[in-house]
Amino acid sequence: MNDEMTLARRFGERGEWWVVAQGALFVVAIIAPGKGGTWSPGWRRVGRIVGIPLAGTGVAMTRAAFRTLGDNLTALPHPKDDATLMQGGVYGIVRHPIYSGVISTALGAGLLTGNRTRTLLGVIFFAFFDAKARREEAWLVEKFPTYPAYRRAVKKLIPFVY
Repeated sequence: MNDEMTLARRFGERGEWWVVAQGALFVVAIIAPGKGGTWSPGWRRVGRIVGIPLAGTGVAMTRAAFRTLGDNLTALPHPKDDATLMQGGVYGIVRHPIYSGVISTALGAGLLTGNRTRTLLGVIFFAFFDAKARREEAWLVEKFPTYPAYRRAVKKLIPFVY
């Protein structure tokens, strides 16, 4: 029993449970969107006008962040031992551009399709990634002495806003 507890503690010490929860959210996003009412035609039109650029921006932001991170990329919120702090490119606009991109894509898809469930998933992704980023930043502050200054200068999830 003690060995099992030690294994479980080791499994979560770099944020593995965050990745498990994130995977579950992605599965929900894939299977759940068909359920949930659609909006009226007028609101659907507005949703398409807002949703297309929002989703497109999310995809572009995510791709740019993946390219910028390069070898620093990890699914875990704990930074790699040999990681370097990225502050340029899309990381100069928002501290967590992959999270921002996923949120923007999910919310944009919800608006674009006029589906209440998909739109709600965008909001749920925001709450989840906000909490995951909070945990990740605690580790980043420990690893990088310059992180607090970067955090003061660059917004967390929504460029120039939050």
